[in-house]
Amino acid sequence: MSQKKRQKPVVWVEQILLKMLPHQDEEEPASYRGSSGSCPGTVRKMPYLGSEDVVKELKKALCNPHIQADRLRYRNVIQRVIRYMTQGLDMSGVFMEMVKASATVDIVQKKLVYLYMCTYAPLKPDLALLAINTLCKDCSDPNPMVRGLALRSMCSLRMSKLDQWGQAEVLNFLLRYQPRSEEELFDILNLLDSFLKSGSPGVVMGATKLFLILAKKFPHVQTDVLVRVKGPLLAACSSESRELCFVALCHVRQILHSLPGHFSSHYKKFFCSYSEPHYIKLQKVEVLCELVNDENVQQVLEELRGYCTDVSADFAQAAIFAIGSIARTYTDQCVQILTELLGLRQEHITTVVVQTFRDLVWLCPQCTEAVCQALPGCEENIQDSEGKQALIWLLGVHGERIPNAPYVLEDFVENVKSETFPAVKMELLTALLRLFLSRPAECQDMLGRLLYYCIEEEKDMAVRDRGLFYYRLLLVGIDEVKRILCSPKSDPTLGLLEDPAERPVNSWASDFNTLVPVYGKSRWATISKCHGAERCGPELPKTSSFAASGPLIPEENKERVQEVPDSGALMLVPNLQLTADYFEKTWLSLKVAHQQVLPWQGEFHPDTLQMALQVVNIQTIAMSRAGARPWKAYLSAQDDTGCLFLTELLWKPENSEMQISVKQNETRTETLKSFISVLETVIGTIEEIKS
Repeated sequence: MSQKKRQKPVVWVEQILLKMLPHQDEEEPASYRGSSGSCPGTVRKMPYLGSEDVVKELKKALCNPHIQADRLRYRNVIQRVIRYMTQGLDMSGVFMEMVKASATVDIVQKKLVYLYMCTYAPLKPDLALLAINTLCKDCSDPNPMVRGLALRSMCSLRMSKLDQWGQAEVLNFLLRYQPRSEEELFDILNLLDSFLKSGSPGVVMGATKLFLILAKKFPHVQTDVLVRVKGPLLAACSSESRELCFVALCHVRQILHSLPGHFSSHYKKFFCSYSEPHYIKLQKVEVLCELVNDENVQQVLEELRGYCTDVSADFAQAAIFAIGSIARTYTDQCVQILTELLGLRQEHITTVVVQTFRDLVWLCPQCTEAVCQALPGCEENIQDSEGKQALIWLLGVHGERIPNAPYVLEDFVENVKSETFPAVKMELLTALLRLFLSRPAECQDMLGRLLYYCIEEEKDMAVRDRGLFYYRLLLVGIDEVKRILCSPKSDPTLGLLEDPAERPVNSWASDFNTLVPVYGKSRWATISKCHGAERCGPELPKTSSFAASGPLIPEENKERVQEVPDSGALMLVPNLQLTADYFEKTWLSLKVAHQQVLPWQGEFHPDTLQMALQVVNIQTIAMSRAGARPWKAYLSAQDDTGCLFLTELLWKPENSEMQISVKQNETRTETLKSFISVLETVIGTIEEIKS
């Protein structure tokens, strides 16, 4: 999948580091002189002990503050750990101590520690997250050598030993890194290639998004990645998990925006099963519409025809609309199927078929004759407003081709007083006036009666105004009526009616593996906006001073959701980039703008909170380890106007409460209220789920 296959960094790093280690016959450092039987200043080798004794000895040395204070002695102990590790001894017992040893400015020591962590992370999955957190912090180090080393080490971590959530977190974090060269880009892609084949759909989706983002300048690479994840996506679309199946289908539709025929050879995978829920069936029908080609059109149409008689009226109607959509390209086959469906004389089927015919004769004028021949008699099976409007429109526009058109409209005129939908009455006025122009003798009397009713008796002002307008238009003359009602029709080839053009992958890559494919971009933006606006918290209590500090977490890109400014709405920037120094300096320089306490009963799960905060675009800067008492977390967020929110969460289990302290770089009371309501919602939701 890449242009170059390069040796994994962990291999050459290990080779270089091994050359730096002292050989077996070299003298041990002075820090390990014997306690007795040796002269001051003499150096002797440590006696060979069993692996458990060696681990205990090294752990004791690594924890010794006197050794830690001596840079060379500390490094020599770490070198001994690496040497024993390369000799096959199990050194996993000093994992915690080695992770602590990474907190140094000594590049050589960092390389040694990173080599150790990358080797033992698979054997210590519970502790591997510590290694990842350490590497994440070093990825933001001012020293470019440290950043590069941390990133390479993170890429070479054998993440397959982590659980799927840990792998997904690492892949998500890597989105924040920008490769400095094409060579480095393909190094990273090569290292992460195996995650496109993961058994976890979440990992596959995370890896796919990472590849699409990193390869934004290489469309052929993006296409290759989408080809490779076709299998996992198809498997997810057939998953027993309904939620997973639905999300996968939404992402398939997103991919089809850029690669229309991408899944065409697998169209049968999107046939609906009887036991599937309604929302999954609707997604599959939408996908089938986009997969139709000359080779499979007959099979797809036969499948959709079967859905048209489904016990669910909504699903049956969706299938009919799908056939109508396919009819733009394969008109004759679809019109034949739709005509046969009218013969079933089912109200919900007839209603949607007539609506489909209305749209079809406008977009595909060549099918008008067939549609006009199919319409007689269908008025007996239409009761709802949409179906009536569609039929009346067809009778008005193409009534000269339908022999009984005036008599069908006359039935509607006779029953106009009992009609409850004003839209049907207005459509009837327009259709009857149109038909009057082509068949005046048959329509004159009923048109007069309809105009009289609408002007004199109708209570709906819109219908009355339409009637008055047409009456006055007739007074001007028939030529003026023809000029207005029979003006040139809209061109069905207008861009608005055409199938949307293929979109480049980069136009939606940042939305992949998010809720945007599920809700749609505009709808998700509205939901996000309403989330901050609909809950305005109570009057804020008086604030008090509260200070603390914390480290960092950086960010990926600066795209912001563009919304119409609304004084009552809060739009948080999806991705926020801060440095450790900036966060600490800003936190210490600001006063607490708001502080409150929320109840919290029972246990606390930091990972759940962190994921929930990410959904609403609040970033976790730092947090205590799980189980710590008291527990703290530092958060950051920024709205679309640049207002920065820094937050401290303090959980005190003995008091069963969560204390929230918020600082703001600009004094904006209403915005602060909205932000507090977002925090309250997240914390309250987690509390409800937990309980």
